Amino acid sequence: MMKAALIGAGSRGMFAYGAYALKHPNEIQFIAVADSNEEKRTHFAHLHAIPTAQQYTHWDDLLAKPKLCDTLFICTQDTDHYEPVMKAMQAGYDIVLEKPMSPDPLETLRLAEEAERLGCGLTVCHVLRYDLYFNTLKKLVDRKEIGDLVSIQWSENIGYWHFAHSFVRGNWRKTSSSSAMILAKCCHDLDLIQWLAGGQCTSVSSFGELSYFRERHAPLGSTDRCTDGCAVEPDCPYSALKLYYNDSNSWPQDVVSLQNDLPTRWKALQEGPYGRCVFRCDNDVVDHQAVNMQFDNGVTVSFNISAFSSEITRTFKIMGTLGEITGHRKSGELEIVLFNGQKERIIPASVEGGHGGADTMLMREIVRRHDNPSTQSEPSRSSGMVSAESHLIAFAAEHSRLTGENVRMEEFVQQLRRQVEGGSRDEEGGGQAIDGTNNNFK
Repeated sequence: MMKAALIGAGSRGMFAYGAYALKHPNEIQFIAVADSNEEKRTHFAHLHAIPTAQQYTHWDDLLAKPKLCDTLFICTQDTDHYEPVMKAMQAGYDIVLEKPMSPDPLETLRLAEEAERLGCGLTVCHVLRYDLYFNTLKKLVDRKEIGDLVSIQWSENIGYWHFAHSFVRGNWRKTSSSSAMILAKCCHDLDLIQWLAGGQCTSVSSFGELSYFRERHAPLGSTDRCTDGCAVEPDCPYSALKLYYNDSNSWPQDVVSLQNDLPTRWKALQEGPYGRCVFRCDNDVVDHQAVNMQFDNGVTVSFNISAFSSEITRTFKIMGTLGEITGHRKSGELEIVLFNGQKERIIPASVEGGHGGADTMLMREIVRRHDNPSTQSEPSRSSGMVSAESHLIAFAAEHSRLTGENVRMEEFVQQLRRQVEGGSRDEEGGGQAIDGTNNNFK
């Protein structure tokens, strides 16, 4: 059986990876947990029968112990990834790291290259690479079912209430405490786009802003919280009472309070972040953004991100020299239309689990690699090095959005590399040194 430890018992650690272990106790067992939040830490420990001695208030305390297991899941907030991952890799752990790797491009490069240098298994939770739906799409493109790939139109329809939950009220509302929207939400999309395009991104331009979720758009009669007797709450699509004040104990309600009784939920809405009016929060991430990309194989991409959609799904059109593939992830269908008049509708297989079953498939792959030592030398399909490349596109897109510049990726990465190499010379002890000889980043 695979034994693992968890740093960060939040939504992903608790309800994605932890939940898999509870459903498959003969495959994986969590034996330790670290989280500064006592309620989350003790709840996770209770679910997994982790003794008090293996419950830690800080990840440093866990890593100060002799190596506890082979694999460490790190699911802390975005800004708290770099240090525990670096120390865990140096302690000999294989790492499963929640995305994004880091909101800092230099840290992202260092993590990827340090994993390569140490020969550490670093798997980034770009779970959609494991989704049977997107794997079917990838096979169709690679088999040239629509001829040579020419262009991609891709949309991330976040959903109005999902955006309000995660990016207005929630943990990813501020760039300074998490990361930019293009990284926090859309590194999944950029990873898939890069994977499908089959080349190196050479140029990026981007536009976007926070337009709507500001105090100047607050309706007359609204209050600071939905629990304060807001006059417009009954008709407001973003009402916290409609979304959270119910007996559901699944996402997103379980983020508001681990206990699903109504008095506890009401108290959380009165005091916590999720009861706030969406027009009176401290959010600053964009609510819509557009990104254009050019790849070295001639493929062009237009990518649109928006909070203002009724559905929560990814939609796309993949265009080739002989036809096109359209997709709607929520429907689970792919449609091929060839220019000779042939049409085909495909419904890929599916499994139970978050992200359309992708969370389940990722965990199956992690367990498989653990159980088969011969596969452990093979690079993970979402390794640190692979994932860092799509992260760099996100960093370039945000740079373009803020400056209005068209970003040439080669120049952008070279500038980062000079900073990485300069920083590595200043680091003490040499354990995190980057020698600059790795050429995976073009």
